[in-house]
Amino acid sequence: MKKLLVTGGAGFIGSNFIRWILRARQDLEVVNLDKLTYAGNLENLKELKGDPRCRFVRGDVADPRTVAEALAGCQEVVHFAAETHVDRSIVGAEDFLRTNVLGTHTLLEAARQARVARFIHISTDEVYGSLPDGEAQEGDPLFPNSPYSASKAASDHLVRSYFVTHGLPVVVVRGSNNYGPHQFPEKFIPLLTTQALEGKPLPIYGDGQYIREWLWVEDFCEAIELVGRKGAPGEIYNVGSGQRWVNLEVARLILRFLDKPESLLRRVQDRPGHDRRYAISSEKVKGLGWRPRHRFEEGLQALIRWYQANEDWWRPLKDRSLPVSRNTQEVKR
Repeated sequence: MKKLLVTGGAGFIGSNFIRWILRARQDLEVVNLDKLTYAGNLENLKELKGDPRCRFVRGDVADPRTVAEALAGCQEVVHFAAETHVDRSIVGAEDFLRTNVLGTHTLLEAARQARVARFIHISTDEVYGSLPDGEAQEGDPLFPNSPYSASKAASDHLVRSYFVTHGLPVVVVRGSNNYGPHQFPEKFIPLLTTQALEGKPLPIYGDGQYIREWLWVEDFCEAIELVGRKGAPGEIYNVGSGQRWVNLEVARLILRFLDKPESLLRRVQDRPGHDRRYAISSEKVKGLGWRPRHRFEEGLQALIRWYQANEDWWRPLKDRSLPVSRNTQEVKR
């Protein structure tokens, strides 16, 4: 049976990927390496407790000994482990450099020495920076504008260098904004949804006209697995839904689905370096046979129902979130 190392498997996308891949592939065992930082939560995988095909290892992806031990016997790697919250990177970038850059280097070195058959590095559309129009292609220059996206761009370059220099069979997957169950509640959609459920203000940065491309997390998981099987070594694959929404309209949609008043919308002071618009072309991964399955409005309604049914999951986590800005102003129509 093939063994797969998944880093960051207790986080949002990582835990969804582990659940999805174990359903989709009966020929796999998974080793889940996760440090269990504030955003890592084994409750995300509680239904797999005791499953002989899923083994958990607690450890830091930047620690060579831990990584080598977790990687032993694994033929493939899917590397999710990363610090990801832009706001936290603005407050302090050190953890982002350690995990996203040094951690990726540690993992690449271990994978090179172990001669793994495939190394899938999970990146983000944010490395392209803000696009006034059009769609980013895989070969476009990178213009990261936050410490988070800069650390991810650096890790992308490191990964590619190990293909060119050492022949390590790497693939880079750059996803658009994911949404779905088990996302830490300081992120945009979980924050707005849980605030609305509690009848509290929904914070909207600046004028609220920022545009993001929303992708259901299991659609992303399917793309990652496909790229792992069919993607060409050394290549980059953008994975997006093509469904782009203005932040303010997403907030209004959440309020409408929950039958809450728009008076809950609050403008808050904008964050520095806020990217205006993300948009990527996914034609390359579609050439492998992938298509997104979920429309945003339907996925969002399903997700809201999940939050309504899982208050015991998200309520304790809100205490670990960054505080909502107090510098607020009601959003007018």
